[in-house]
Amino acid sequence: MLASKKNFYTIKFLGDSLSILDQTVLPNKIIYQKLKNYQDVFKAIRQLKVRGAPLIGVAAAYGVALESTKRVLNQRKHLYQAAVKLGEARPTAVNLRRSITRMIKIINNPKISNKKLSDLLINEAKKILKEEQENSYQIGKIGSRLINNNMTIMTICNTGRLAAPGIGTALGVIYTAHRQGKNIKVYVLETRPLLQGARLTTFELEKLKIPYTLITDNMMGTVMHEVDIVLAGADRIALNGDTANKIGTFTLAITANYFNVPFYIVAPSSSFDLTKRTGKEITIEERNKDEVRYIKNQLITLKHANVYNPAFDITPSKLITGIITEKGILKPPLVKSIKKIKNNV
Repeated sequence: MLASKKNFYTIKFLGDSLSILDQTVLPNKIIYQKLKNYQDVFKAIRQLKVRGAPLIGVAAAYGVALESTKRVLNQRKHLYQAAVKLGEARPTAVNLRRSITRMIKIINNPKISNKKLSDLLINEAKKILKEEQENSYQIGKIGSRLINNNMTIMTICNTGRLAAPGIGTALGVIYTAHRQGKNIKVYVLETRPLLQGARLTTFELEKLKIPYTLITDNMMGTVMHEVDIVLAGADRIALNGDTANKIGTFTLAITANYFNVPFYIVAPSSSFDLTKRTGKEITIEERNKDEVRYIKNQLITLKHANVYNPAFDITPSKLITGIITEKGILKPPLVKSIKKIKNNV
């Protein structure tokens, strides 16, 4: 099983480098890459070798920690600049910014000696990793209460161990329900344009021996009448409950609502951004147009076809049945529920 293989991991700090599982070559190849400095970590996040909101937050923290082990002039200034750069790797996922903020707080603390700085940054990165791991197990435990025997679940993108430390978010709920002995079936949306569902979620479900059926994104309406619940992840959640997630999630929510299928967002509290009142204030990353023009280096359209390629969309809170977090299941009115946990986020 994927979760029990001792030699399988997504990210590991080795002291002089950061070892990551290159997710761009999955599912056909399992390749680990050693990142030597923060620039390597930045590129790995940008290139989606490391992906998933909670995991890129951890990777960025380790990027700062890794850089702190090197001897450079004006160390604190250098580390601050490295942290700021890593925080710019991707604009939508709030976990990245939250992790970097924690690292910068240590860097800028004049009470911490230069001698102790590296150890404290490494320990903070490890702490962030552990927190996300614990969050995932708690989310799985809480969310699995919504999953009954013989349910059919639909999900988009990849929200498992490949996206978050521990067992993941939405896929972590599915994994926990399966481990509890519940008979479940999963419809996996392929998730164009980069096929995270087709490449990564099927990979995880196959290894975990959880029954699944892969469908193209535009098939969701055709099979939705068979679905009992929809589970999706989140890269950022605004104060009112509007949620940024992988492109296609908004369409999925609309379809689920048309069929009266419960639509749940599954995310740790680290994905909440209470500085954003609504989804309109969330920055949506627009990626390289060639991600749409090509599939696995194969041109599928005109070479210079005009392309629009937003990586995420915003699902309005009115379409969301609830948000499953490690602190419990938040129910509408979401703005009221989110405010209740404001002091703990």
